[in-house]
Amino acid sequence: MKVLLLKEPRDRENEADPYIKELASCGHTAALIPVLSFRFVSLDDLSERLFQPERFGGLIFTSPRAVEAVKICLDSHTHKWEAVRDKWNAKSVYVVGKATASLVEDLGLRPLGEETGTADSLSLLILQRENREILPLFFPCGSIKREVLPTALRKNRVPLETLTVYQTSEHPDLQKNITDYFTQQGVPASVAFFSPSGVTFCLDLVKRLSGSQLEQIKFAAIGPTTTDALQSHGLTVTCCAEKPTAKHLAAAITRALTPDP
Repeated sequence: MKVLLLKEPRDRENEADPYIKELASCGHTAALIPVLSFRFVSLDDLSERLFQPERFGGLIFTSPRAVEAVKICLDSHTHKWEAVRDKWNAKSVYVVGKATASLVEDLGLRPLGEETGTADSLSLLILQRENREILPLFFPCGSIKREVLPTALRKNRVPLETLTVYQTSEHPDLQKNITDYFTQQGVPASVAFFSPSGVTFCLDLVKRLSGSQLEQIKFAAIGPTTTDALQSHGLTVTCCAEKPTAKHLAAAITRALTPDP
């Protein structure tokens, strides 16, 4: 079965995308079309904060891209980073998901919360562990971030300092790439969405290109937030990954595509 993945490629360019690999192991042919384009911003401000861990009570990362921004800042300051890394590790470094956790570990930091899977779940973990007396938690994030985590922390008066370190926009080739896919491959058995932004940028075109076959497509979502975005556009979501991992999404899509006995 053909599966279209509307997501970003894996950050480690020398490795095959785990979602394509996992779906292939389940007998599906997956194609990946990048949805978003990123531009890093405020890197001087980010560097300044990274080298002043004494100002903060800990770190929060909810996207691989935010970790990538940190890596760019550190590439030219390796020795300086080694001097402060242990100070960050003496504090809490919170993350959402395995992909972000893995990149955080590459920085020499010890992540907490990779199993949470969503910002909602991570905010609960932070509230269990932190109190109002701590120094602010530092949260480098993107321009299109959900307010769930900041709202939950501020509501409970846990201090937080956010900094936008990347701007998100539609990938310049997105419309062409999706159109080319449908022209060459036909309508896929399943289309998987990985973010509310992906729904915003892609869904109308996918609907138009699918035409009368739209009802046959099994729509999949990486998590509850993306599911909500699809449903808000009037779409029936066939399956949602139990956790935001390649294995869980591939299992959900495989179940959705397996005919009832």
